[in-house]
Amino acid sequence: MKYPKLRELKEAITSLFTKPYTTKFPAGDFKPFAGYRGKPIVDEDNCVGCETCANVCPADAITFIDDSSKGIRTITRDYGTCIFCGKCEEHCITGNGVKLSDEEYELSCFDRSTLIETQERELLICNSCGTIITTKDHMKFIHEKLGPKAYSSILNLNMLNERLQLAREEDIKVTIQDGLKRKDMFNTLCPNCNRQVQIKNLT
Repeated sequence: MKYPKLRELKEAITSLFTKPYTTKFPAGDFKPFAGYRGKPIVDEDNCVGCETCANVCPADAITFIDDSSKGIRTITRDYGTCIFCGKCEEHCITGNGVKLSDEEYELSCFDRSTLIETQERELLICNSCGTIITTKDHMKFIHEKLGPKAYSSILNLNMLNERLQLAREEDIKVTIQDGLKRKDMFNTLCPNCNRQVQIKNLT
């Protein structure tokens, strides 16, 4: 018969008189430690739908679907796939669009569809070619970030007018029918169409 080593015997006796290392969760309360990574919580007021979080998500838990016919971008977040790495929070351009919570962490369920959340953002679409530029919230964020410099862009001026209603949209929006012309520079154009208008202005 092999007798226990003195070191093992000492550890066994010590464990009898010390508190357990693990918590009593779920039987008891759990207090997350500093830096704990719980469920990513989206702030609707600060998320601009810019696609940055989807581009950096290593688990592909965040996806975007653009519907140009409806002018809507649908953002889907699958928390059943999320690995809570914190990349979405780290790279968020607004700094507050998504935060990892230290309060919501019980995500176990029988129906994985309950772990999927969606949100929608209105798209900004080129009036000439129909190309999706970005979301309107994203453009507004860029406008506020640039400050007075943003007024040098017709695109930003159109966005400002939409928000402040300085002029009726039908009075400033010119229908593009037979190709881009100089007047179309006052429309909402993607960078490629805007470049074509600028070239025509120089020739």
